[in-house]
Amino acid sequence: MSNVFHRFARLVRHRWAELHLRKALPPTTLQELEHLIAKSELGHTGQVRICVEAGLPFSYIWRDATARQRAISLFGKLRVWDTEHNNGALIYLLLADHAIEIVADRALDRTMSAEQWQTLISDMQSAFQGGHFSVGLVAALERVSQQLQYHFPRKKEAIQDEVNLPDAPVVQHHLPGRNP
Repeated sequence: MSNVFHRFARLVRHRWAELHLRKALPPTTLQELEHLIAKSELGHTGQVRICVEAGLPFSYIWRDATARQRAISLFGKLRVWDTEHNNGALIYLLLADHAIEIVADRALDRTMSAEQWQTLISDMQSAFQGGHFSVGLVAALERVSQQLQYHFPRKKEAIQDEVNLPDAPVVQHHLPGRNP
């Protein structure tokens, strides 16, 4: 019985968080992030996506999935893995669980130690605890972009014939009447 209660409580917390998503990330912040992603990708061959969910979809809550499992799933669904040099990155936030995940493709992942990735996440958590979502996301985006520019620079004369994913952050809603 406690397992069912735990799932129900988590579902309520995740749906409640949906109501506060726009406050955490207003349209101006999303536009700023889109601009910064587009600008950063002029200097490297990688792809960076930001995905924010207030809460998990019901199916993930029911099977007690983690934020990491959801981030890995979205890494595939958003085609972040589909880069020629295996150097894509997904920065994922799950507001209801106060979870931050960074999923980096093989080649990019090797450019930083596990401790360096964890420091990046810890810095984001510090900013978020103060309610500074924009500051935390911009700082994380800048650090990931620096890694990509250093290890995977775009040659000025290179013709862009590789996959170019959308730059706009993905904001997932799971309340009725919102995007799936």
